[in-house]
Amino acid sequence: MEPSGIISALFAGVIIGLIARILVPSMQPIGCIVTIILGILGAFAGLWVAYQFDYDNSFFLTFITQVFVAVVLVAITAFLFRKSNTG
Repeated sequence: MEPSGIISALFAGVIIGLIARILVPSMQPIGCIVTIILGILGAFAGLWVAYQFDYDNSFFLTFITQVFVAVVLVAITAFLFRKSNTG
């Protein structure tokens, strides 16, 4: 992967993480850095899922899958942080 591809993937991950954070209801006890990392992980995992199901050539379906994976990651992480912070 070229450096420009890595930079664009990181940028897409940031956007996907922010969208995921907006879509998860309630206040999340996670910070911006964690949200960005989860967005990047969601972007790569969503792209992998799209590749496995052979629809990686469709931008819209791939993007929806990436956002869905990031939403799940944000929800799970927020739940785990909330559980550990309540005592």
